[in-house]
Amino acid sequence: MSTATASMQECIQNCQECQTICADMLTSHCLVEGGDHVEQTHVKRMLDCIAACGACIDFMSRNSENHSLYCRACAEICKACAESCEKVGGMEKCVECCRTCEQSCSSMAA
Repeated sequence: MSTATASMQECIQNCQECQTICADMLTSHCLVEGGDHVEQTHVKRMLDCIAACGACIDFMSRNSENHSLYCRACAEICKACAESCEKVGGMEKCVECCRTCEQSCSSMAA
């Protein structure tokens, strides 16, 4: 990964953390809590966030010239996921990692 810039490496780390935390929260928190936590739109937003982060990691890890396209989309998806997690409540860890990922992906998309 020596071809990746420091900001790209940081974005990859933020995407990895967001992907891991969202997947963990979905399976160990949302599925246990039920109710609004398993509402279809919320679950889809979390799954989209997990997938978008994975795509960004892939594109940035191989220094694809198209990584900025994926980062732009990932930033929007992370924003939507953070808003959904905030609305559902009790998911501060997800909200925080999604906001961090949104910011770093936005900077990569510029």
